[in-house]
Amino acid sequence: MNTPKDAAARRAVKPVICYPVDTLPVPDMATYENARAMMTKVDEVLVPPRDAGCFTVPAGHFFRIVSVEGSQVGDLNLWARDNLHERFYSGKTRALHGTHITTGQRMWTSFPYLRPMATITHDTLGWYGKDEFGGSVHDVIGTRCDPYTHHLLAGGQYHHCCHSNLTRALANHLGVPVAEAEPYVHDVLNVFMCTGFTRETGQYFMKASPVRPGDYLEFYAEIDLLGALSACPGGDCSAEHSSDAAACYPLLVEIYAPEAGSMDAVAEPDISGYDRSHGI
Repeated sequence: MNTPKDAAARRAVKPVICYPVDTLPVPDMATYENARAMMTKVDEVLVPPRDAGCFTVPAGHFFRIVSVEGSQVGDLNLWARDNLHERFYSGKTRALHGTHITTGQRMWTSFPYLRPMATITHDTLGWYGKDEFGGSVHDVIGTRCDPYTHHLLAGGQYHHCCHSNLTRALANHLGVPVAEAEPYVHDVLNVFMCTGFTRETGQYFMKASPVRPGDYLEFYAEIDLLGALSACPGGDCSAEHSSDAAACYPLLVEIYAPEAGSMDAVAEPDISGYDRSHGI
């Protein structure tokens, strides 16, 4: 290895934030907080262990992902309800907010739309912060456990990983073959999952989730949403990413309607104003 003489000086260069967010639109959290104090539960979907389920949320409503029986993580996909091409963009969400998201931060949609689709309004695990290993909860860095990587590393045909769970759930919801639904399944928000990167090798790690029954992550739907949630076969992800041996539990999705008129001041976000000419 040809190490340059000024290697230490090169490493000492201070980093620059790629996307300063001083001009990023800020959600009106006071309005959200007032509205959530007067909301009414209108629907729920129970997602079985090692499986997935779909749900819809009208714009202007709230929804929660709730731990109901045991420590369990979930993989969340979101789409614009009437346009599956507009879907959650984990990479841009990560670039704007960081590797893990919590109250006051948003899930953003894919190009060419790039608008907030859901805002986190309450996080009962907000106390966790970042631990001594660099781990935190609700990450936008992991892609989802999938049968392709499983086959690459271990062989075999494993069908109850989160990618396959989400694919089956979306196919069932749309009434289409799995091959038609699969291209719409995308990188996830890992709800309740505790993750980070090792300092030594930079590898993605997971550890036991701190979630317990009664904990929840709550969102405000900025647009009409279709969601799919997988109750990960890794359970609390303390040992294995995909497993038939890990203790797994259901997750509950709850939909809440705010009191009439309480969210009238919050307008549905516009899609990106970029003209899409790309210099042509």
